[in-house]
Amino acid sequence: MASRSLPNNAGSIAKTLTTVAKPVFETLMVVLPIVSFQKLPQNALLFLYGFVFCFFGGTFPTLFAAIQAAEYGGREAFVKAIGDLSDEALIIIEESKKDNDEDKNNDGKKDVDQISSSEFMARKTKLVLRKMNPEKVDTAMASLYKVWLSVAAVLSIQFARTISMALAIADFLKKPCDRFISPTIEVVVPDEYDKWVPTILAWITKAIAVSIAWYIQSIMSATASALKGGMMMARAFYQFCIHRNLKLGGLIPDDHRQSVIDEVLSYVFASLGFYVQFKLRFNLPFPLNLLLWPFHLVEYYIKWSITKMA
Repeated sequence: MASRSLPNNAGSIAKTLTTVAKPVFETLMVVLPIVSFQKLPQNALLFLYGFVFCFFGGTFPTLFAAIQAAEYGGREAFVKAIGDLSDEALIIIEESKKDNDEDKNNDGKKDVDQISSSEFMARKTKLVLRKMNPEKVDTAMASLYKVWLSVAAVLSIQFARTISMALAIADFLKKPCDRFISPTIEVVVPDEYDKWVPTILAWITKAIAVSIAWYIQSIMSATASALKGGMMMARAFYQFCIHRNLKLGGLIPDDHRQSVIDEVLSYVFASLGFYVQFKLRFNLPFPLNLLLWPFHLVEYYIKWSITKMA
């Protein structure tokens, strides 16, 4: 009985997850095009771009550094590859919707509701293989990989000082750990596990060293990104005032080189951005930490990649 109920439970769970996820994906497919950045005015785009750099640059130092590196090392190829993959994904999603509504035997029930979870996965896999353009996807993935290799090479050089700092801190912590902490732990643990103590302590010290080094790097990255983002926000605000013919009592002439208001605003934005990041300890508050978890995932992957390359 247990062996029979397991597939039924798995099928019901898969069906429940599909039912819950379907409206979410359909909502995203409707909302995302509406709020597409391409439809925003250029000033709004520049302001938002600067805002992200100003207030989140220290939270995602390697991610923003990768974006800046990609600007000079393959941005067009990256954007085109992402567009091609998005097009293929949209095609698969639309075909999957049609497949979900099929009722070939005309019994009033959808075909996907009458099959097991394993049959459902096999059905969707065959659908992807039939509808996807393999050459287009292969070219896009190759382009993304080439851009990533160039960006990773730049980042490994840019953050070489951080990696060296982490290794130096790890070496500094290892000696007192081996001398004072390791003997104490070996007394507590069973004798057959003593050989693991130095190795585990080495892992812990390296993790602590990497955290310290990247925290220091976050401070430096937050300073640079706050200045950059603050200037972008100030220029966007200045252009907005010019476009709306807002002179503010003559403080905003048509030529920004004849005024210092944009420089003053840039320092105000930069100071505020760095202060907010520092007060938050370069972490995202709730609910941004939930909404932007993919950025954290990419950030950790980039850090791991460039540390491994070193």
